[in-house]
Amino acid sequence: EVQLVESGGGLVQPGGSLRLSCTAPGFTSNNCNMNWFRQIGGGRRDWVSWLSSDGDTNYLDSVKGRFTISRAPEKDTVYLQMNSLKPEDTATYFCRPVGAPVCQTAYRWGQGTQVTVSS
Repeated sequence: EVQLVESGGGLVQPGGSLRLSCTAPGFTSNNCNMNWFRQIGGGRRDWVSWLSSDGDTNYLDSVKGRFTISRAPEKDTVYLQMNSLKPEDTATYFCRPVGAPVCQTAYRWGQGTQVTVSS
């Protein structure tokens, strides 16, 4: 299994921005899609955004217009640009490849990256 690595989180004031990164070696060559999830405390991981290998995107309604998912295929990295952050966006953010069987089985969950939105 390959370890996923998320980074870019931090403490930001309401209305601020952060860019999260997810490095997933091989996800480009495996034609994987990519999901971002978020988790508050020990609760469930809720889906936030999706990026297909073809470049299609989808977002949770509450983040539409504020978050943008993108990728740098040469780096096997996916980004989540988060603007106009709100306190309710506070969570630990995780990425996870999906799609072909190899995308489902080849990767180990990362540690996530903590986003805290507070004044």
